[in-house]
Amino acid sequence: MDKKNLSNEVRSQEKKLEINASRQWMSWMSDQDCSFSFSTYQAGKLFFIGTKSDGKLSVFERTFNRVMGLCTDTNDRLYLSSLWQLWQFDNILEKGQVHDKEYDKLYLPTRSWTTGDLDIHDMAVADDGKLYFINCLFGCVATLEEGYSFKPYWKPKWLSRLAPEDRCHLNGLAMVNGKAKYVSAISQTDVNEGWREHRRDGGVIVDIETDEIVCSGLSMPHSPRWYEGKLYVHNSGKGEFGYVDLEKKEFVPICFVPGYLRGLTFTGDYAVAGMSQPRDNKSFNGLELNERLLEKGVTARCGLQVIDLRDGSLPHSLNIDGIINELYDVVTLPGVKSSYVVGTQKDEIRRVVRIAP
Repeated sequence: MDKKNLSNEVRSQEKKLEINASRQWMSWMSDQDCSFSFSTYQAGKLFFIGTKSDGKLSVFERTFNRVMGLCTDTNDRLYLSSLWQLWQFDNILEKGQVHDKEYDKLYLPTRSWTTGDLDIHDMAVADDGKLYFINCLFGCVATLEEGYSFKPYWKPKWLSRLAPEDRCHLNGLAMVNGKAKYVSAISQTDVNEGWREHRRDGGVIVDIETDEIVCSGLSMPHSPRWYEGKLYVHNSGKGEFGYVDLEKKEFVPICFVPGYLRGLTFTGDYAVAGMSQPRDNKSFNGLELNERLLEKGVTARCGLQVIDLRDGSLPHSLNIDGIINELYDVVTLPGVKSSYVVGTQKDEIRRVVRIAP
């Protein structure tokens, strides 16, 4: 085979990105009057899923190195964690304005913080405007401090000290009444990457105000979120979405979702969960999720899954195939049809100049 034909064959085998919405996804998103943004560290992409002016699916993406944590605040801002930076994006459109005849949100990167590689997972903004984030590498909840990579806010009582060793894989953060309240961890281990030996049933949810463990025996829990008086969470190692009964200190499953669950947001009576496929053949080994997938005769999916909180049904989904098989976080953008982000890699950002009144 000559080089030309070999090159053509390689290109034909390259995976492409495919995003397909279920039949009623668009009408459901229109009824909810919202759009979504999600992150994937595998491909280093920040995605926005919305509705075009002609009613078709809008997909917009930007590239950032190893993007993970994603959150919004009440000031029309978006925050994103990358390999060694935290980014702040501000919407610069006034209400009623549209960019490029299509986008009703135009996000401009206005600030960034150099943190170093902390393996930042969940992030959230408190009522006082302070950004809290999960410093997974050091195993603590942290905030920003001028001149420093981070300022520790809370660490689990089982950790003897802060060390860049990912000892328990602290990953999730839930806010209650505008304050950091609950976190999720894969284990209560105090040695370098000790959590890997406790993936099946070592997971916990902790109240950081009291240091009380409010739920244990979980399998790789992720994305705790407080919504309408309940603490929802993914029991990812079993493929379960549910909530924590805080009185009984028990996890109550609502439904099984065919994917590794990570990322959680809400709109109305619905939860929207991120689904991922295994990054390799060993990723699900030892997890009940793998056993349940085999039992049901399906493979793990990647995308966004809508869950009806009223009955646990899975009415709508956004399925992703090709070069992306892992998601990390997802957020709802209420009242937004479609979003545009000014990139930092090309000349476009040089031409965005704003003058303060």
